[in-house]
Amino acid sequence: MKENSISRRSFLKSSALVGAAGMVGTGSILTSCAGGESGAVKYTPLKEAGTYYVPELPDLATDGKELKAGVIGCGGRGSGAALNFLAAAKGITITALGDTYRDRIESCAKGIKEKFNIDVPQDNWFTGLDNYKQVIDSGVDVVIVATPPYFRPQHFQYAVEKGKHCFLEKPLFVDAVGYRSVIATAKQAQAKNLAVVTGTQRHHQRSYVASYQQIMNGMIGDITGGAVYWNGGKLWHRDRQPGWNECEWMIRNWVNWIWLSGDHIVEQHVHNLDVWTWFTGLKPKSALGFGSRQRRITGDQYDNFSIDFEMENGIHVHSMCRQISGCDGGVYEFIQGTKGSWETRGEHVIKDLAGNVIWKYDSEAEKANTQQQDPYTLEHVNWINIIRAGKSIDQASETAVANMAALMGRESAYTGKMTTWDGMTADTKDLTPKDLNFSGKMDLSVYKVPVPGISAEEAEVQSAARRAEQAARRAAAAAKQ
Repeated sequence: MKENSISRRSFLKSSALVGAAGMVGTGSILTSCAGGESGAVKYTPLKEAGTYYVPELPDLATDGKELKAGVIGCGGRGSGAALNFLAAAKGITITALGDTYRDRIESCAKGIKEKFNIDVPQDNWFTGLDNYKQVIDSGVDVVIVATPPYFRPQHFQYAVEKGKHCFLEKPLFVDAVGYRSVIATAKQAQAKNLAVVTGTQRHHQRSYVASYQQIMNGMIGDITGGAVYWNGGKLWHRDRQPGWNECEWMIRNWVNWIWLSGDHIVEQHVHNLDVWTWFTGLKPKSALGFGSRQRRITGDQYDNFSIDFEMENGIHVHSMCRQISGCDGGVYEFIQGTKGSWETRGEHVIKDLAGNVIWKYDSEAEKANTQQQDPYTLEHVNWINIIRAGKSIDQASETAVANMAALMGRESAYTGKMTTWDGMTADTKDLTPKDLNFSGKMDLSVYKVPVPGISAEEAEVQSAARRAEQAARRAAAAAKQ
């Protein structure tokens, strides 16, 4: 982030780190103290106040120049982001919608009309694979990019070339080719003084921001390790419908295909990995883990991962994610320090080494003192404020670190081998299908579930042998009848 992107004066005016209490934004009470009077304990900060970024999080963005937005990708998250954007400020509107398929544009436009009485003119409904170009070139000031992750680097690059401020849903890429593209585009965006915010909404969730401040203030001491989790049930899938070719089915069912989503460790668990890389300020040096496919019924992905990351300073974090219904779950983070620990299971709390709660985020105070608590909206409040202030921000480069960590974990699980930051960032594997054909036939048989410890060719030989054995058994059983 450039030094003048977010001024330290702005930070110091809007936040305070005094003992175990802090403020961020306009009237937003973020923290509370438990187990003693504020200021009774002196802490050694990990970072001095003013040297790291803390967003201002008022309920509504400051009034300013009118902004016209275009939405690229009108599925569930794109439609949601459009409504979050419109709820974040006055003097803003959405004037263009783009998606590969018209029915999703129709649904998004309907939601915008019902909730905000805004009619997006049908002349600005763009379909087809180049819809992103038409949206960006339609005269908008900002773009919301919420297409399947595979397309994100290309859309980001074109938007920045055209000088547009960007809100990018996470993740930002599905392979190292996309990583390098996003990093290069982020540098171009900074050179153009553009504001780029990503859909890692915990950066705009007041409880996480307050926790970050306490940890930077030294409340848990030096960070020595941690664990991050996203263990939940089965995610959605789309059954193939009559008239859908192979590619259309994959795109409509994108969250289940590796080349489109990156697998759920990338698409979903990146949130938790992002908290870890954000709070520690570290990149992973290596990853070693495993995963498997137990009950997923469509696509070619795993449904569980368990990864050990070693960071560049030698500390470790355990990463676990699962999408299997009927199992114990939990979505939270835990960080251990030399003086205490922080966790988000249930409440955001800090405990000392004896297990006593010494700080807890005051969610009731937030509800009493703010009207907007939705981090999905607050990230747009922050984005709009930065744009209207004529400043820039680069969250793409920061999110790319967590995104790359997820890729490292995925590839380690797929192959059974340790991956490294240097090796993965230089990797040349491109997940673009060799026979990608948006209007014609694609060979779905080539999309195999990865098998660790053996090559893809060996896995295919074993799979063919199993299929032949199963066919022989069925034939033998039929002959006996």
